[in-house]
Amino acid sequence: MIHTSRGEDAMSGRHAYDEDYYAWTQEQARLLREAARERINTAVDWEHIAEEIEDMGKSDRRLVGSHLARVVEHLLKLEFSPAAAPRGGWRKTVLEQRASAIDALDDSPSLKGKLAIGAIYRRGRRFASEGLGQDQVEERLLPADCPYSLDQLLDEDWWPVSRHGHD
Repeated sequence: MIHTSRGEDAMSGRHAYDEDYYAWTQEQARLLREAARERINTAVDWEHIAEEIEDMGKSDRRLVGSHLARVVEHLLKLEFSPAAAPRGGWRKTVLEQRASAIDALDDSPSLKGKLAIGAIYRRGRRFASEGLGQDQVEERLLPADCPYSLDQLLDEDWWPVSRHGHD
């Protein structure tokens, strides 16, 4: 069997379960719906099974989004907070959440193109705003649009420059 680097069987267009779980779930849902239309086995609730498999992939997408929203939150805190502490804890959270997002994306590479960075940023910005309120950082001072690229959010060695000179 010939595989492309994205886990797709070059002869059939099918995605490999072990190489891209998200793409596999979406493809399996589509194939189940096709089978339902052909009435291969009327005793099986094809549509609900397809929905459940599809939702498994969507759950992974939401999980990655949640990890990245926490990365955004803490990067904004590191960049905008005048506080000297708890910067170490924020950095640790960024590292942990990045690692979790990277692990999920390694299992499902096609998810990378399915992430709604704008929505992820808005959620992370709101979290940061709530946390920074105690440091007297007004929400309006935080960028309205995401100042970070997806590559920066996932880069374990990238950090924003603090606007207050902190490391």
